Amino acid sequence: MKNLISGFTVGLALGLVAAAALVSGPLTASGVEVSPQARGASQSTAKVVLDNARVRVRDVTFPPGVTGMHTHELAHVGIVIQGGTLVFRYPDGTSETMKLEVGGVGFREANVTHEPVNSGPSPVRVIEVELK
Repeated sequence: MKNLISGFTVGLALGLVAAAALVSGPLTASGVEVSPQARGASQSTAKVVLDNARVRVRDVTFPPGVTGMHTHELAHVGIVIQGGTLVFRYPDGTSETMKLEVGGVGFREANVTHEPVNSGPSPVRVIEVELK
């Protein structure tokens, strides 16, 4: 029980640090790089809820608007908790629109750079399971 509480406390502390860092400006935290272009944009929040040798699990919320170009260092599976529509813009100028349904699941390879835009009025929330 003591190890469980200790692990939870460490995970909670890491999640709070990562979320605060992502909101404060461009940086690399929790496997996501936020570019300088992200300054002034709405920032997504990411809280690490589990981190071990095999996976890192993040609870990510995308507020309405542009959240900034960033690169995912790890391949990940996303599970939609609160749905909506995200437009993913890519550095080559292309984009794709994805309607995310509650309970839906998607996969992204490692080293994908994109800028999510939440075109709706409500936040979109996704659990990302990053594969190490």
